[in-house]
Amino acid sequence: MRARVFIDFWNFQLGWNDATNKAKCSWSTLPAVLVKEAGKLLAATGDTTGLVLDETIVHASVEDSKEANLRAWLTGWLAKQPSYDVKIRTRKSRRLRVHCRSCGTHMDACSNCSTPLRSSPEKGVDAALVTDLLSLAWQRAYDVAVLVSGDADYVPAVEYVQSQGLKVVNAAWAARGHELRQECWASFDLDNLIPVLTRT
Repeated sequence: MRARVFIDFWNFQLGWNDATNKAKCSWSTLPAVLVKEAGKLLAATGDTTGLVLDETIVHASVEDSKEANLRAWLTGWLAKQPSYDVKIRTRKSRRLRVHCRSCGTHMDACSNCSTPLRSSPEKGVDAALVTDLLSLAWQRAYDVAVLVSGDADYVPAVEYVQSQGLKVVNAAWAARGHELRQECWASFDLDNLIPVLTRT
């Protein structure tokens, strides 16, 4: 059976940072480890065909003014690793205006230091990942999708993919993603893989 891994980069990376106190993740072995875990879940149902990794698609967003090194790593190293296809969307910083519902006050700067509030929202990453998940399902390019995220926004796409007779296995952090996990054919906790994935 063919497996494709779909990784929501920031969903995975921020969870990894929290769970490991920013230890280094072995991104080169990550896809094989994820597919092995998904294969164990298939084997537990009596399916002995096994899983073969076809591709690992990573969707990330980068704010170029602050994360040039991240973009360089994503395009210069990660994209060159076996099985990886890295897709990057650019985030743009913009002024942020906050409204307090209790008192009606509007703030556009820190009340303590007067630094302007800014935000660089992630736009389009979820939609791009969903597009890949659905279009590759339509092409029958995989039998099993390993979806690395805890974001409930993926639930409708997962429901559709599984209605087509394909399986989605969710890999998420234990404290996150319960709604998505419930909709997937099976799931496993990324927390359990930390010892295997931590670079020394």
